[in-house]
Amino acid sequence: MLAWCIILFLLGITAFLDSLFNYGHIFQTINAILFMLVSLGLLVRVMYKMKGRRIEKILEENVQLKRQLDQFQAKKSPEPAQNPK
Repeated sequence: MLAWCIILFLLGITAFLDSLFNYGHIFQTINAILFMLVSLGLLVRVMYKMKGRRIEKILEENVQLKRQLDQFQAKKSPEPAQNPK
C-alpha cells in the first residue's frame, strides 16, 4: 500500500512540474493514464482487503457462536436419571 501511495505522490510531483515547465501533451497523457492505472490498482486492493476482513469477521463470529452453543448444551444436558427401587 505504501508503494502505491509513493507512486501516486511521484506522479503528482511530475504533473506539477509538467504544469510549471510545459513539457508537452504526450507527458500529460502518459501521466493521466498512469494515475488512472495506479488508482485502479489501489481500488482493487482496498476492495480485496475489505472482503478479506469481512470473511475474517464472519469466521470470528462463527467461532464465538460455537462456543456459546457448547456452553448452552452443557447447561441443558440432563443429569443421569436415578432409578427408584
